[in-house]
Amino acid sequence: MGKDYYKTLGVPSGSNEDEIKKAYRKMALKFHPDKNKDANAEEKFKEIAEAYEVLSDPKKRTIYDQYGEEGLKAGGSGPTGGQGNTYHYTFHGDPHATFASFFGGSNPFDIFFSSGRTRGNGFGDHEIDIEVDGDEDPFNAFGRFGFNGVNGFHHGAGPGRRHHAEALHGRRKLQDPPVMHDLRVSLEEIFHGCTKRMKITRRRLNPDGRTLRTEDKILNIVIKKGWKEGTKITFPKEGDETPENIPADIAFILKDKGHPHFKRDSSNIIYIAKISLKEALCGFTVNIPTLDNRVIPLPCSDVIKPGAVRRLRGEGLPFPRCPSQRGDLVVEFQVRFPDRIPPQSREIIKQNLPVS
Repeated sequence: MGKDYYKTLGVPSGSNEDEIKKAYRKMALKFHPDKNKDANAEEKFKEIAEAYEVLSDPKKRTIYDQYGEEGLKAGGSGPTGGQGNTYHYTFHGDPHATFASFFGGSNPFDIFFSSGRTRGNGFGDHEIDIEVDGDEDPFNAFGRFGFNGVNGFHHGAGPGRRHHAEALHGRRKLQDPPVMHDLRVSLEEIFHGCTKRMKITRRRLNPDGRTLRTEDKILNIVIKKGWKEGTKITFPKEGDETPENIPADIAFILKDKGHPHFKRDSSNIIYIAKISLKEALCGFTVNIPTLDNRVIPLPCSDVIKPGAVRRLRGEGLPFPRCPSQRGDLVVEFQVRFPDRIPPQSREIIKQNLPVS
């Protein structure tokens, strides 16, 4: 009857190219002998490689679908007696070569376990997208695996110029650098949280894999309460696509808009209260606005010196990691001095103000 390559990879017979690749990636990592110490892992690893070699090649797969494994390797009539198959195929017998060709290196497990690293997102500055599910994740304890300047993979790109790569039938597609945009947000939007809708226009491949189309897409950018300036929101692979590239990531960097009343200091907000010299010396009450449209009366009975500060606790911005708690509203006083004082007032001040 011959081998069932679809069953070996755990995919239905109608699977497309991406599904075949994803299945091989998952199964090869699960049963690689350097990772899986079961007695039958080596043989299973070899069967997986053979199945992938056939199903990833359109010509081999067509013959296999028509004649099965026996007809594919017989090179003549299929098991049902058909004719026309003159293609001879025999698996080369080295599953490690298939694995290395797919991932673009010799044996990433050797590098991973000897390096002692448990963090990272790919081979040096290159990324192999490992998609695995639940308990079958061979890197369940580690997340993704990373390497640094070994076995041909290296850190060669500067900040903002890093490229990712995917192995596609022996050739590599490079990912364009991230496309960065500043996103201006008001303090009120940071205070309440909001969603920004950004329309982008990008190029995308048509199903034929060669021609391009232009399409619009709306990106919904969720701004969480209290997020700080400089926070980056990334939309993976939403940039232009061509037959030769992996679409760039699109990233938005939060920038604070100017505000008519406040300036920001982390989770605190600062309000400048301008008062007269008379108010500073004799006492007064100043009304302080808030970001949620309230007014807080702040009585001041003591002498207010230039640069004096008062704090309204918990009236600032939410803390990013604990939005139920907030920073302070810091009131800084600026004292306005008069340009001139009438002579009679000057004499009164001299007589009544202390010397020191």
